[in-house]
Amino acid sequence: MKKNVHEITISIKGKKWEDYLNAAFNKKRKDIKMDGFRKGAVPKDIYIKKAGIESLYMDAVDAAVGSAYKEALDKEKVIPVVEPKIDVTNITPKEVEFKFVIISKPEIKLGEYKNLGIKKEANKVSKKELEEEIKNLQNKFAEIAPKEEGKAEEGNTAIIDFEGVVDGKKLEGGSGENYPLELGSHTFIPGFEEAIVGMKIGEEKEINLKFPENYTKELQNKDVTFKVKLQELKQRILPEINEEFYKDLGYDDVKTEEEFNKKVEEEIKKRKETTIEDKYMNECLDKAAENMQIDLNEEIVDEEVHHMIHQFEDRLRMQGLSLEQYMEFSGQTHDDLHKQMESEAQKRVKYRYLLEEVIDKEKIEVSDKEAKDEIKKLAKDYNMKPEEVEKEFGGIEMVKYDQKMRKAMDIVKS
Repeated sequence: MKKNVHEITISIKGKKWEDYLNAAFNKKRKDIKMDGFRKGAVPKDIYIKKAGIESLYMDAVDAAVGSAYKEALDKEKVIPVVEPKIDVTNITPKEVEFKFVIISKPEIKLGEYKNLGIKKEANKVSKKELEEEIKNLQNKFAEIAPKEEGKAEEGNTAIIDFEGVVDGKKLEGGSGENYPLELGSHTFIPGFEEAIVGMKIGEEKEINLKFPENYTKELQNKDVTFKVKLQELKQRILPEINEEFYKDLGYDDVKTEEEFNKKVEEEIKKRKETTIEDKYMNECLDKAAENMQIDLNEEIVDEEVHHMIHQFEDRLRMQGLSLEQYMEFSGQTHDDLHKQMESEAQKRVKYRYLLEEVIDKEKIEVSDKEAKDEIKKLAKDYNMKPEEVEKEFGGIEMVKYDQKMRKAMDIVKS
């Protein structure tokens, strides 16, 4: 058994246990019906003779367990990090005995956590990145116009009639008329859009494909034939790169193409900075955690996984989906989801304990003023009241904890 696993037995007996049994009876009493007595007026001894004292045990245990748990924590002076495991090992009319298995913070030995020799990636923008970004900006203001001549090309929108056939039967949901398909969008199965490239308006074609392995079960790896007719073609006409285009983008201070390229490069750098910083932070944390010695309990990792699943469920809910619907669509079970998240959960827990140890070792403190200033800043950033921000965090102490963790991160990055 690990050093941070504490088995504690607590007994509640005599009058104290009798009081819990009496409270359990009084809770039930108002609903008890028995011949010869008004509802709610049955004496306890008569009720016990008929129903047995065992019928009071469950409610009495529910009421007593909180007091027993507090006594267990006081007895061992232990701070739990996950929900305890609780067993009732003995119960009689005279006493109840609880066995608590409490897991406290595991023993941690910090290794090197500063000067880790990790270099932060330089924030550079390649010529290709710049060209792609400019193309994306042009596409936002592109004019869609009919393409009367020529062949279908990637980037064109093809207006098609199509019908899919699998095993000699029409494919359910696999047909359409005047369907607009942007070639290169990868909306259809692999090979479909590529086969339309090169077609002319009015041309008909049979496309023989195979559904991929990761498709729905009933269609995985099956052969499918699509009959396709190209009805129309539309093309994007990109705007010229000139002062009018700069103004459309809101770059009123830009006058030349050189200034425009520099502006776009700066915007790309801003976006890349967060990714680069996150990557650098994770590499530093990985290295520091690798240098640290910690024997993690399975229960601690499990609790983090459950927390992550709840967060995932909240994100799904914001998209109008329930966890059950997601699992049905993806063909996954709750256990599958749990296993997928275990590695990330283990990493998160290690990072958290690492940073908490750095806080202790470096004696990092956060004053009330620092915390209140941070609350005011966040309130302004998110257009909220300071008290709403504080409540969202769970109180000023949690704001301080968050700030301490960030200060510890800065030390690990140093």
